[in-house]
Parts: sequence; C-alpha cells; structure tokens
Amino acid sequence: MKWLEITVATTDEGADIVSARFSMLGIDEVSVVQGQDEVERIMNDAVKFWDYADDAALHNQPAVKAYVADLPENDGIVEQMRKSLSELDAMREEIGIDLGTLEMSVNSVDEQDWANNWKKYFKPINVGDRLTVCPAWEELPESDTRAVLRIDPGMAFGTGTHHTTRMCLELLERHIHGGETVADIGCGSGILSASAMLMGASEAVALDIDPVAARIAAETAEANGIDLMKYTVYTGDILSDKDIREAVTRRKYDIVLANIVANVIIALAPLIPNLMHKDSVFISSGIIDDRLDEVITALEKNGLKVNEVREGDDWRALEATLK
Repeated sequence: MKWLEITVATTDEGADIVSARFSMLGIDEVSVVQGQDEVERIMNDAVKFWDYADDAALHNQPAVKAYVADLPENDGIVEQMRKSLSELDAMREEIGIDLGTLEMSVNSVDEQDWANNWKKYFKPINVGDRLTVCPAWEELPESDTRAVLRIDPGMAFGTGTHHTTRMCLELLERHIHGGETVADIGCGSGILSASAMLMGASEAVALDIDPVAARIAAETAEANGIDLMKYTVYTGDILSDKDIREAVTRRKYDIVLANIVANVIIALAPLIPNLMHKDSVFISSGIIDDRLDEVITALEKNGLKVNEVREGDDWRALEATLK
C-alpha cells in the first residue's frame, strides 16, 4: 500500500500544537522529528505520539509527520491540513510561541519504507556516565561496562535523549548505589524506572494514566530481564483514583521520579512528600523554563527543598529533598 507522508516544518516548542492540528482532522498517530539537539518527542505523556530520531530530515529542522493511506477517501486530507495550518498561522500572536515556518510537504511512500526507514537513525546513545540506551537490533562492544537499556521502539517509544529525559537520567544515576526503591510517576514507556533497575535499584513502581504506556513500561522491563515481581506497574490517575493513590503511597521510596509537565507536577506537589522518607530524593523534569518558578513555589509550599536545577535548552529538571 502507498501512504502519504505529510510533513509540517515547525519548532521543538511548536510540535505539540502542530500535532494537535493533525488530531483535529482525526490523525492521532504522528511522529515528531526533533531538531539537532532534540531527538525525542517533547513530552512522553501520550503513547499515541511516537518518536524516532530522524536527524537527516529537513536538515535537522523540527517537524511533525503523519501518514495517511493513499486512498480516494483521503483525497481531501491534504487540503484540509493546509487550511488548518493557515488558521494556525493567523493565530501566532495569540499563541505566543515560535511555530516556525509551518511549511507543509507531501510525499508518497511505500508501507515498508514507512515502517522501517526510521531504524537507520536510531543508534545506541550514551546517557550520563552509566547508561546506554540501545535499540534491540544493535550490537554493543563486549567491553562496554555501562548498564544497557535495550528497547525495540517501533513507533510508540521515546529514545531517552530528549533534554527532559536525559536530565532525569543524569540526576538519577548519581543516587543509584544499589538496593534503592523507586517510584516513577507518569512513567511513559518506562525508561526512567527500568534504567534505575538496570543500574542497581532493587524495586520500582511505575504509574501512568495511559494504559498503553503502562503496558509498554512492563514490556520494557521484561525485555531487559527485570524481574516483574520487583517491577510493579499501575494504570490510573494518582490524583483522582483513591485505590491507586493508596496502593502507591502505602510505602516510602528512596527515589521519586516525575518526568511529566509543569501543571501535573504542581498538582502532585502535595502528594510527593507522602512518597518520601527523610533521605529520599525527588527528581522531576518536563518543566518549560517560564514555569520553573511556579513549580519550585508549589514544591516548597508542600515541604520540599529544591537543591539543584538543571538546564537543557528551554527545559528544566530539578532535584529536591524534604525540608
């Protein structure tokens, strides 16, 4: 079958908004092509948005891609998308975010090319000093002493290299000495909690509101030889689901992770201390620069002290402990 590959040039910050424009036309599965410094989907909060590192595309220009079957019933999709982008272009001042050129291109591709072409761009990636994220089909040198997180990303997986995830992993590795317990709130594909286990944590709890994300997190752990008796995955909203909240908060964790978005971290702030003991650390990311002060204020109001803030482009990660 032939597919129409619709590509819209944008910015890393504008990718979510362009993705939403596709969604308005009923196209919920898109891929985000990051710029040279960003190769993973901006936020891994919805597995329906997949990722791959297509560094060659558009000369490293950020873009959003969608694939539509090249069938008569889809003849109007391209023109509808052009119209939608024109509307979006007229809203630039109101939105207040650099959306890039919003230039759209359309190519015809074979199904096999669409399904497999991205693999050539996804190679082993060293994150921090102790971890390598490696696609399942790649081989690593036998002498490599790093912990290796092997993933088969397909089209529903982050690669772990976006600033938000990378900064979390870098902060995480210095707190893993062996035997730690970890809670991963908003786990997405499970990269953080699975990496913690591979670096020496003894137990992890992973939680996501999206059942697909939760399933993939469990599959990630199993594929890396992690004992699922020590890696518990929950599906649900810890803020509104009493049973989930009670299940997750019945114990304290050495490390609590939340790579989500500012709004959710702020909402979680009253709950986070309930997951921690006096020596615990809270590591959070997914915070856009202009929301950092709000997040810090919310955490400090709820008994946390922010000890470090890391920067990655427009994104911020932080490390906090109980006061």
